[in-house]
Amino acid sequence: MTKVKICGLQEQVHVKTAIHAGADAIGFVFAPSKRRVTVEQAQQLAKEVPRGVLKIGVFVNPTPAELKEAVERVPLDYVQYHGEETPAFIQEQGYPAIKALSIRGREDVQAAVHYQVDYYLFDAPGTDFKGGSGHTFDWTLLEEVGIPREKLLLAGGLNVDNVEAAILSVAPVMVDVSSGVETDGVKDSIKIQAFLQAVKRGSE
Repeated sequence: MTKVKICGLQEQVHVKTAIHAGADAIGFVFAPSKRRVTVEQAQQLAKEVPRGVLKIGVFVNPTPAELKEAVERVPLDYVQYHGEETPAFIQEQGYPAIKALSIRGREDVQAAVHYQVDYYLFDAPGTDFKGGSGHTFDWTLLEEVGIPREKLLLAGGLNVDNVEAAILSVAPVMVDVSSGVETDGVKDSIKIQAFLQAVKRGSE
């Protein structure tokens, strides 16, 4: 069964919807974004997240102090690095880690080998901000990525209409959605539920 991360959550009602619909992970965005939350907001939202559902913090070029505060106070299970963080920096922080890579071509996919992390998230390039662009990328670029599928997360323009095809094409351990479950830039409980149902169909 492909796992699901609902990212960019800002309101308790949508956290509850995601949990009840069967989400495996919740993403809080601490990087510059229209979906950005403060540590205090994430801490309150995290109270709705039961044991067994991962809490993942999304950062772009954070300082060690920013990471420490969020990891300890929310608390977070994983740090998702979405900027130009070096492999050495990620190693030095010592947190369970996900490295996000924006895919334009084959060389972007191949860059994953430089990172020693728990998971690799392959995403479409951002527009105004890193990630969350609502666009897909060429999934065939991942055919020879050389990373075990149990470590591969897929993001970028996923929605209820294409996630089954994405699972069939890429076979990721987890799919990551944000804008694909929004209406007019706001999370939509009906779309969250429909997305999770589509993932279940695609995983059968």
